Amino acid sequence: MSYKRSSINRPPTPDVDKDRENQEPTLQEIINIKFHVGISAFEFRDAECMAAHYATFFFIVYICIRAYTRKKGRSNVTVDDLVHVITPKGRASVPDSVKAELLQRIRSFLGSATT
Repeated sequence: MSYKRSSINRPPTPDVDKDRENQEPTLQEIINIKFHVGISAFEFRDAECMAAHYATFFFIVYICIRAYTRKKGRSNVTVDDLVHVITPKGRASVPDSVKAELLQRIRSFLGSATT
């Protein structure tokens, strides 16, 4: 004996699209829009190359640290020792054009901050 149940009277579901029109975009949506609109294929490729360069640099640093700790012994190495070993190699690996550009940006920032 089956009988048909009457449906429950519920208020209508609000239309999601209409509510979405009145709201501001989320931060993630803004970032996505700016990324897709503001970045060209060249900039993206340049960013990829820079990321690969950083990965290579950190791998070289890792190899140098491992070699130094094996040479001196793990218990005989301090962070200061590692800094003194890695700093000259890191400074030498940065091109002079990048150093000049960073110095110019720092100078312009300090000039605008003091005025």
